[in-house]
Amino acid sequence: MINDKRLIKTLQKLISYDTTNPPGKEYDCACWIEKYMRSLGLGVQTICYEKKRPNIIATLRGSLPRERAKKGASCIMPHVDIVPVGSGWKHNPFGGKIAGGKMFGRGTSDDKGNTASCLEVMHSLVESGFKPNYDIIMAATVDEETGSKAGTIPLLEKGAVKPGLCVVMDSSEFDAIVAQKGLLHMRIQIFGKKAHGAYNWRGVSAIEQAAAIINKLKAHKFKFKKHPLLAHPTINIGTIKGGDKVNIVADFCEFTVDTRYTPDMKFADIMSQYKRIITSVTQKYKIIIDDHQLPYAIDRKHPAVEMYLKSARAMKCHPQLKGSEGATVITFFKKHNIPAFATGWAAHETAHITDEYIVLKDLCRGTRVLENYLKAYDSR
Repeated sequence: MINDKRLIKTLQKLISYDTTNPPGKEYDCACWIEKYMRSLGLGVQTICYEKKRPNIIATLRGSLPRERAKKGASCIMPHVDIVPVGSGWKHNPFGGKIAGGKMFGRGTSDDKGNTASCLEVMHSLVESGFKPNYDIIMAATVDEETGSKAGTIPLLEKGAVKPGLCVVMDSSEFDAIVAQKGLLHMRIQIFGKKAHGAYNWRGVSAIEQAAAIINKLKAHKFKFKKHPLLAHPTINIGTIKGGDKVNIVADFCEFTVDTRYTPDMKFADIMSQYKRIITSVTQKYKIIIDDHQLPYAIDRKHPAVEMYLKSARAMKCHPQLKGSEGATVITFFKKHNIPAFATGWAAHETAHITDEYIVLKDLCRGTRVLENYLKAYDSR
């Protein structure tokens, strides 16, 4: 049975740890989680892909034959790192103060509230003597806020986490995130020819060429199939730099492009279109891809999704199916053919804000939803 007082105390304990990322200070908090999970008699693995940044994998073993129990495992995956606190707080960001039915602190919504929920669910399952058919895994990960290169990505790449289903615990107000745009971050470098500013016809301005390319990019219309839960593809020019001095024709300019694209679109087609636009202005360029995440969509009628909606609605919650315009870790499951969706109990639009908070009533109710859902999914 879910213990509300214990759950709230657990969240306050998690909030007390400064797990700011960057630089990635998750070690002490992760060690506490490891100790907690071991105290329940669960199988626990501590896996580091960067020094002193442990991912904690706790498993309640299923009763079916080992390979079948592993293959059909369900995994709940929160993250323990937080963004920097910043200034202007009225409440101690690591104090876990409770006021007006809310707990305040950095990470209450993103993502330590959901982490505490997962810990309490694992505790409750063990305490009640629940014997699952399939393994139930909790993976408390690091490095989510800066790309998951020390967390989710290598855990999947190396097969350390390979469930039959993953529920990413990093969302708000019980909604199920079942679709996500692809993300492409790249630098476009343009090379010109220097000349004196008074004789600019003798040179080739990389800045002016970059400006022409940017105008063409912003005017470009992608062909795409409208997704019911996602907006249209977007192109954003984030930064630009170039030139040496006002009276010198710039022979170099670099600008950055953020592209978000829908699940029906292909990366190769996008790159082909970009190259065609650039070469219509210049042949002297270089593209550097800094980050690429594939789009993701799980069937909205997937049994795991429908079962979650049913479990939440049975407890008088009102989840909606939603898409994510931004990047979450659900995208990393696509190449491994692992069904995944995201949910959670965070307060709407409180992640990363000053005086971040979570509504405790929602945290407690959501934790019961999660426990009931895992039990229902296990009996499929």
